Amino acid sequence: MKGSLNVRNYFRTAATHCGILSIFVLGFGGSVVAQTGPSAAVKNVVLVHGGFVDGSGWEGVYKILKKDGYTVAVVQNPTISLGDDVAVTKRTIANQNGPVILVGHSYGGAVITEAGNDPKVVGLVYVAAFAPDKGESVSTLIANPPPGAPQPPILPPQDGYLFLDKAKFPASFAGDVKPDAAAFMADSQVPWGVEALNGKISEPAWKTKPSWYLLTTEDKMIPPDAQRMMSKRTGATVIEVKGSHAVYVSQPKAVAALIEKAAQGVARK
Repeated sequence: MKGSLNVRNYFRTAATHCGILSIFVLGFGGSVVAQTGPSAAVKNVVLVHGGFVDGSGWEGVYKILKKDGYTVAVVQNPTISLGDDVAVTKRTIANQNGPVILVGHSYGGAVITEAGNDPKVVGLVYVAAFAPDKGESVSTLIANPPPGAPQPPILPPQDGYLFLDKAKFPASFAGDVKPDAAAFMADSQVPWGVEALNGKISEPAWKTKPSWYLLTTEDKMIPPDAQRMMSKRTGATVIEVKGSHAVYVSQPKAVAALIEKAAQGVARK
């Protein structure tokens, strides 16, 4: 089991209408997980999206992986509660024939941290994602922000759900995505349930399974330093990419390459 180091960083959000002021605070520490030989590549990949979006953003990554011979499943989580999202993800895992590389973007990182305890999962890939520890949730990681923390344009909650300001969505979430695609993402937002942010992790899968982390250096949603500390805590193999929070849309080749590296780095079970 990896050690822990109480270091804190923050991700500021603005959602104050119902008394909510969210600032994601993350504490970290850990050790590096060794990789096995590339001859035991896993061929099943399950992709999990984050908040405000659905699984369609994975299309570019999906096409690359399929072309390279992988079996790929894209989870469509309702993002209403963490428990429901974990259950949906585990049903998808159950449908795979053999070991699985489980991939999560943003809030999807919390989902795979819990769902990754499934025995079929042999490796975790975090893409600009949260990686909570035991007993943590997005909400319990709320604290005062440091000076200069980014402020994602989260609107006041509507009936328990959050949205990003459509006009500010491209710059904050998808800064390196083509303008028309970023506008579509803004207009097709999926409501993100406040209850999903409150879901606590029972046992983080990254403590017993190897992980990889793609860190986005131009991220305006989760600060790069927070990603850096999370990846350190999980003991992940890390690559840094100059990209926005929506790197899985804008740079699918880089994301797919890391997933394939993970698939080649775990032993077949």
